[in-house]
Amino acid sequence: MQGSNNRILWNPQQYGRYRDERSRPFFELLAQVDAPAAHTVADLGCGPGELTATLAEHWPDARIYGVDNSAEMLAAAEKHAIPDRLSFELGDAATWQPPAPLDLLVSNATLHWLPNHDQLLPHLVSLLAPQGVFAFQVPGNFDYPSHTILKQLRTSSRWADKLGWGADRSASSQSPAWYFELLSGLGMKVNAWETTYLHVLQGEDAVLQWVKGTALRPVISALNPEDQAEFTAEYAARLREAYPQREYGTLFPFRRIFVVAQLQV
Repeated sequence: MQGSNNRILWNPQQYGRYRDERSRPFFELLAQVDAPAAHTVADLGCGPGELTATLAEHWPDARIYGVDNSAEMLAAAEKHAIPDRLSFELGDAATWQPPAPLDLLVSNATLHWLPNHDQLLPHLVSLLAPQGVFAFQVPGNFDYPSHTILKQLRTSSRWADKLGWGADRSASSQSPAWYFELLSGLGMKVNAWETTYLHVLQGEDAVLQWVKGTALRPVISALNPEDQAEFTAEYAARLREAYPQREYGTLFPFRRIFVVAQLQV
């Protein structure tokens, strides 16, 4: 995981609560990757490492690096490590340097935490070997209630002094066409698309439980325990109105943007 705050305490157990829903985009991204001879592979924002471990199955002869800036996530990832094959290390997705040019660079639900994609993506492309593939997926749901309510609360008179405007990360996730234009201009063959998933989440306050593993973490990390409880209760009430629970569960639309690009040199 990545985060703009200096120290966000990520929770691997909370993040994995809806494991199947969170992992599906990763495999749908990977299905479009054509890199049979990849020998050096990296996963930026590897999180708890379960999905990174599947890269070792797809590319059994590759040296794979999982990179994350969360010590908590990396502690969970270590059980998936394979000596001399799959390793995990602490690093920032914006500045990490691989030991060798990458045949495949994967990033799943991470790059939206980082700003200035017009500068970030050319840097990441520079890490690729000739014919290297860059495959990433980012959320595109920042104008959905789960995020607009969070922004409204964070910038309200009650919370603005403590939280401010930092909840708005929409500028860090662009359209498929935007990514297509940028990466095509860097000499890449680009496949870009978007999908809106209609998740059916189970359990009480299901959408709150989802965002507790991602978007809500930077917010509550900035608050003391008493304020955390108050903010979360107010947010939960608003989410229940926006996403009512039905007999079959809670419908949670989630738009995601996918890009697979290959250098043509």
